[in-house]
Amino acid sequence: MTELTRFVVVTGMTGAGRGTAAKTLENLGYFVIDNLPAPLLVGTVEAIEATGHTDRLAIVADARSGEFFESLIESLEELRNRGLHAEVVYLEASDEVLVRRQEAARRPHPLSREGRLLDGFTRERDLLRRLRGRADLVVDTTNLNVHQLGQRIRAAFEQRETDGLRASIMSFGFKYGIPIDADMVADMRFLPNPFWDPELKPMSGLDAPVSQFVLSQPSAQEFLQQYENLLALLTDGFLHEDKRFLSIAIGCTGGRHRSVAMAEAFALRLRARDVRTLVVHRDLGRE
Repeated sequence: MTELTRFVVVTGMTGAGRGTAAKTLENLGYFVIDNLPAPLLVGTVEAIEATGHTDRLAIVADARSGEFFESLIESLEELRNRGLHAEVVYLEASDEVLVRRQEAARRPHPLSREGRLLDGFTRERDLLRRLRGRADLVVDTTNLNVHQLGQRIRAAFEQRETDGLRASIMSFGFKYGIPIDADMVADMRFLPNPFWDPELKPMSGLDAPVSQFVLSQPSAQEFLQQYENLLALLTDGFLHEDKRFLSIAIGCTGGRHRSVAMAEAFALRLRARDVRTLVVHRDLGRE
């Protein structure tokens, strides 16, 4: 009998990227089962442990199982009471993007009931609301391509020699909207804007002159130190609640200069604390 040491449940909205997440986990050595009805979850886990087939299991659960899906939380709770905690990954995106993706795939929504696609997504959000609230990792794929989503999943689950906190830092532009999957949001618009410097304007926060300009501000250094202290304060609480994924969004006006430089700088500080950290620049290149 092989004990499961890594157990992941991938769920979320139709068209949000569950297939990409599942494929990434499969490439990381997980045994992946797609569209497993919730009432079969406990028995499936017991069978896999009994056969010793794998110590890494990923289940893809979604609204296609209909009314069976509603018992998923109860099944996860039963397994947790037995000492097996599932890390729940919830994928979502804006309705506009989900409709566009579903139309491109030329598939009806499983809950549309012969109605509009948007009606199906509305029913699906209602069905998934409780599970989203219990998710360990929420990923908004509205502005992510398949490669970026794969990066997010790999950063969360590969090379897990320790059980410490893992962080994802996303720079963004407020003009394009605030990421809806962030645990913490920081606003860098209080810093002087390199956009108004003719020499710095064409560059980004990845370029040394812009980074030096931003980080030379005393308020930038004070922010980095205070945010680092806050994270250190929160870490024990997150781990105590079995939350091992922290998503931080750092924004400025356009997501090109200040937020990018500060995201990179904060990631360096976290890595120095041995926090595995992925950086994604959501809006870099949009202007």
